Amino acid sequence: MALRTTVAGISSPEDLAEALQAAMYLADDGIATAGYLSLALGKPLLLEGAPGVGKTEAAKALAGILGRQLIRLQCFEGIDAAAALYEWNYPRQMLAIRQAKEGEQLDIYRDDFLIERPMLTALRRPDQVVLLIDEIDRSDHEFEAFLLEFLSDFSISIPERGTLRAPERPVVILTSNRTRELHEALRRRCVYHYIAYPEPEREAQIIMLRSSAVAESTARAVVHAVGLLREEPLAKPPGVAEAVDWAEAATALAQSGAPWPEAFRRSLGAAIKDEEDLAHLRPRLPLFIPGLAA
Repeated sequence: MALRTTVAGISSPEDLAEALQAAMYLADDGIATAGYLSLALGKPLLLEGAPGVGKTEAAKALAGILGRQLIRLQCFEGIDAAAALYEWNYPRQMLAIRQAKEGEQLDIYRDDFLIERPMLTALRRPDQVVLLIDEIDRSDHEFEAFLLEFLSDFSISIPERGTLRAPERPVVILTSNRTRELHEALRRRCVYHYIAYPEPEREAQIIMLRSSAVAESTARAVVHAVGLLREEPLAKPPGVAEAVDWAEAATALAQSGAPWPEAFRRSLGAAIKDEEDLAHLRPRLPLFIPGLAA
């Protein structure tokens, strides 16, 4: 396998981090290095971490800086090859058969009868798309096993057409929320990186980068609060995306005339999106929002 030393002008992890920041994604050294190695080695990138830490956003930003379309395959329990790869347009095939003249040679397995799904799109147009296989941990073990051929050789077998192989290695990103353990065979085929919640200083920078209307003091107050909230026994602790939403919502309320502690309290639904979590937190909000008790 040839090493691709430069991809879209990116020749180092530092180049990638700089390009991602220009695309409004603040990457640390770990994810910049993993992303660069994935591009250079032509291997899939597996990103694991809690919901809301920026795994999907990383894929979107990478597609943007490469100038490619992001094709998203959302995994779910029971997903199969038809949803991920391809299926035949049976109504069109039947119509073509009925309309065919007697003795006419008819190929009902040609391209115009083929319904293309995300994985087939990535194989056919690897230089135009970034394939995101999102939340692979939500699929079952059978689908994970089905992926192995695709991730190792970037080829798939269509019984009616034979083996289809990508002319070059596509850019593929898998994400996992770690709701179950992924098979070792899948991990071996990928460059791996775990995305943890960012340090407070970096999270404040992310908030201000994603929303220029948020003041630094607001960003730091939100980061302090979500840091404490993540230590609570919540069903859905706030991720980075929720921290950005909370900072923007509190800013909007403050600009409409609400005092700051009250603006934080009233906009809590932007960060906490589960009724049982809200019920748990309501009597203890002064612990997380300074000045609220007064």
